[in-house]
Amino acid sequence: MPSHNRKWWVLSVTSLGSLLSALNFSTLIIALPDLITGLHSTLLQAMWIMLSYMVAQTVVVLMAGSLADRFGRKRLYIWGMVLFTIVSLISGFAADAPWLIILRILQGIGGAMVMANSTAIVADAFPKEELGRALGINIMVVAVGQIIGPVLGGWLTTDYGWQWTFWFNVPFGVVAVLWGLWAMGMKDEKVKAKSSKVDLGGIVMYSLSVTGLLIALTWGAIQSWTSPVVWISGIVFVLCFPVFLMIEKKHPAAILHLPLFFNRIFSLGIFSASLNAIARMAVMFMLIFYFQGAQSYDALEAGILTIPLAAGMLIFSPVAGWLGDRFGETMPATVGLFISMLGLVGLALDTGITTPYWQMGLWMTLISIGSGLFNSPNSSSLMNAAGPKFRGEASGIRSLTTNVGMMLSIAFSMPIITHSIPHEAMLAIFSGTQVGMGESADELKPFITGLHEVFWFMAVLMLFATVLSMLRAGQGSRRGTVDVSQ
Repeated sequence: MPSHNRKWWVLSVTSLGSLLSALNFSTLIIALPDLITGLHSTLLQAMWIMLSYMVAQTVVVLMAGSLADRFGRKRLYIWGMVLFTIVSLISGFAADAPWLIILRILQGIGGAMVMANSTAIVADAFPKEELGRALGINIMVVAVGQIIGPVLGGWLTTDYGWQWTFWFNVPFGVVAVLWGLWAMGMKDEKVKAKSSKVDLGGIVMYSLSVTGLLIALTWGAIQSWTSPVVWISGIVFVLCFPVFLMIEKKHPAAILHLPLFFNRIFSLGIFSASLNAIARMAVMFMLIFYFQGAQSYDALEAGILTIPLAAGMLIFSPVAGWLGDRFGETMPATVGLFISMLGLVGLALDTGITTPYWQMGLWMTLISIGSGLFNSPNSSSLMNAAGPKFRGEASGIRSLTTNVGMMLSIAFSMPIITHSIPHEAMLAIFSGTQVGMGESADELKPFITGLHEVFWFMAVLMLFATVLSMLRAGQGSRRGTVDVSQ
């Protein structure tokens, strides 16, 4: 195909992968009540069906990005999509919750291979002056998935059963694989020279430390912070992570290229993205509790009512990408974080038992517009700062820190909410198996107070992220690349 058209076909491949990733979360959360009934699972098992995918994806995503830099991004992307599709097919036949949790771990590994390479592949295909707009289109597709996911999940579950929240991935996955092979192939133009030394020690220490951290965060948040599992996992992280950093500092083929973090543009962009992920996921969790618990909507209705959290991204992501390409990435990214902060302040001041939905929708839309303005310019800034040689690894780091941010949001938010809701009721409301949690305003007042505390805390984090993003101004050329090869 003509070279000037090839980049758009490559973008279409990665956009389809992004769409499937967005749908994977939003459809399954709507199906949880039927899944619990169909598999005779407990509420805790249902939560781990949700979280096991994210934990596995987070653990693997950095290794996938680093290996892709050495062996080919397109190759790992295609094989990741193949694994994701095959496991989606098998998952619909799962007979019990433990088996489905194992399959979700495998699905998360496939998702990590796709997620770690998507942004880097787009960055390879597009010139720097068009990268922001291209990534904006990718993020716009994610917003589409978040909007249609609840409706799709509700329809599939109601008419066909929870199994179809997995099986619907299969035809799209097959198309994505065949489309990817045709549009971009599996041969990469540039990859790192293959070193004979594999960073085996780094892989082991990274896997142990990150797995320990994520298990501690998720187990503590949804089960008990005093559990031996939490303490043991936390100790594993504390012991293994410093060893991992020492190995990476010396190994010639390290899976984590530490000099990336000495690049001010890259490090500030990564930290800003992590704080944004913490705040955004916390908002989604809290509003699900609000709509299903305080407002007594069912899971499908709650999913539809959170659509404004994605609507602004749909419109503003490509606009922000164009602004970043034309005027530099720092301005739209920083403005976006500030707008999201204003939306969080609005929720903190305005959320109540009798708050009209249009007001809630206004603040959700403001947060969504902020995310749309931030994500694509920030991602473009990270890719340009890392340069072609380390784009896969940079994309993996971005995905890793974003996912860890989402886990941290659960760890921060759940303890605040559990002060006002019994633990089992909290899990039941989030999974959609319980609707409503009180009849009077007095019963709901502690819960609303907890919501306000979460929103205020997240607003402070967004203010900090805004300042970090602003500090990138004037650091190097907006289209230049800082040397991180040393």
